[in-house]
Order: sequence, then C-alpha cells, then structure tokens
Amino acid sequence: MTDATSTVKSRNILVLGAGELGMPVLRNLARRAKAIDGTKISVLLRSSAVTSADPGKARDVAELRDLGIEIVIGDLVKSSVDELAEVFSGYDTVIGCAGYAAGVNTPMKLAKAALQAGIPRYFPWQFGVDFEAIGRGGPQDIFDAQLDVRELLRSQNKTEWVVISTGMFMSYLFEPEFGVVDLQNSAVHALGSLDTQVTLTTPDDIGVLTAEIVFFEPTIRNEIVFLAGDTVSYGDVADKLEVALGRSFSRSEWTVPFLMDELAQDPQNMMRKYRAAFAIGRGVAWSKDGTFNHKHGIPVTNVASWIYANLRKD
Repeated sequence: MTDATSTVKSRNILVLGAGELGMPVLRNLARRAKAIDGTKISVLLRSSAVTSADPGKARDVAELRDLGIEIVIGDLVKSSVDELAEVFSGYDTVIGCAGYAAGVNTPMKLAKAALQAGIPRYFPWQFGVDFEAIGRGGPQDIFDAQLDVRELLRSQNKTEWVVISTGMFMSYLFEPEFGVVDLQNSAVHALGSLDTQVTLTTPDDIGVLTAEIVFFEPTIRNEIVFLAGDTVSYGDVADKLEVALGRSFSRSEWTVPFLMDELAQDPQNMMRKYRAAFAIGRGVAWSKDGTFNHKHGIPVTNVASWIYANLRKD
C-alpha cells in the first residue's frame, strides 16, 4: 500500500496522553499547526489528571490550555472499544502517546477502536524498538503485543497508519533503576557486551520529529519511520561519561545468559525483561544515516550533549 499517494491530511488531531512523550508531541503539533489553516489539536486525559492538585500535572494542564489544545475527558483503560471508537470518530488522526503504563492489552484495544471508528490516520503507541527485527518469543513479551497491533493494522486498508521507531528514550539509559549507568560508583554495566549497540532519542526530539512526520508532504502512509538521536555502544557510553564528567568509569558486561538467569528468578520483573531484550542486541539499534531526522537535516540531541546538559554539576 505504500506505492500510492495518500490524500489524507491531518487537520483534526487527537493525542492520547500528555506524559513524558505526550507533552513534547502536543507542544510541537501546536507549534506546527499555527502555520496550517484549519488545524485543531486535542488531547484525551482522565478527569483526575485535569483536576489534580499535583503541581506538575496542574502546570501541564495550564500549558495545554495556553497552547489552545482542547482537553477531552476519557479513560483509555476503563473505556470499552466501542466507547473509544465513538470518541475517535470525531477526528481524522489519532496519535497514541499513553505508553505501557496503560497496560499490555491497551495498545490492541486502541488499535481496534481506531479501526472501528474508521479514522483516516492512526499513529499507534510504537515509539520504541524495531519489534519485527526482534521477532516473537523474546524476553520482553510486551514486544509480541506490539507485533499483534502491526499485524492488525496491515490486515486492513481503510485506516492509514504510521509507526515511529525511536529506540530507547535517552534518559532511560541513565536511570539508576535500569542499572546500566551507576553514577554513584562510576560504573557502566553493558547489556550483552561493551560492543552491543543501542539507539537513543530524547522525548523532546521525538516530539519535534513526530510533528514533522504528521504534517510531512507528501503524506507518509503505511510506513515505519525510523528516528535516532544517537546510536552508541555501551563502551561508547562509558567513554563519553569519562570525558564529560572528568573521572574514570569501570566497565563490566552483563551477558545474555546472566540476564536470562536473572529473569528466570523473577519472570514478571519488567526491568529484567527489558535488560535481557536489549542485551540480545537485535532490533534495538540502527544507523542514524537512514533516519528521518538525518535525511531531512533536523538536529537532534546526541548522548554526549545529553550527558553535559543533565549530569554535569557545574
């Protein structure tokens, strides 16, 4: 289906979620929409998020209103496919930014609702790795659920779809809980090996690039679009930390057998599933050369820049 030119234009857009990824996507859609007549951006939020006393959530809601984004009340988890389809039917484009926090079954529910609604264009929550290169039956079973969504979208021709592959969110690599970078002890634990590579992109860059993809001409349809802020090995990460922070970092390897043994001891541990999947190294890294941002000369944050901006104390 990729050989035909699409006549679909995204002018009435609903974004699902306003979290770590949703907010950057919404900001940049609103920015780009100013130059495109008749374009309206809306966001679906739970009522509890809109009325929350939490300062961060209140600040986000105020920003959304300042940007002229319409807030639609709904619940992706509690609503049925029929209820979601009714909401989606009022839009020409739906973009999923709710992430895995909504539950492993939610991506399929949202895809079914999008197709039932007959919306012209759908961007599923697939902002991650190359699930098809990874294949089925790996340590992270959520990836299998994402392949199910792709198969469903490919099985029909009424709703055009776009998948945006971003690699890992860059900040996640440095999360203490993830265990790869141990700043306190100046250590890097490589997943798989020091030569294993990973593609990383910041949510802010994903927001910029997603907005460009949504409004790109000719319309992108039925395609997987790859992004990359940087593609590095774990050895590279240790080198960049040493340069930026001015101290030595020890290096060790958490091999695939070691991580699979760890996972076997706690099979439902989400962090251990991710570590093992990334250690295998398949489908989690790709060259920047073929990416949308590289082809179109759109600047992005690399790992060295992120470290300087977020980890240096001066």
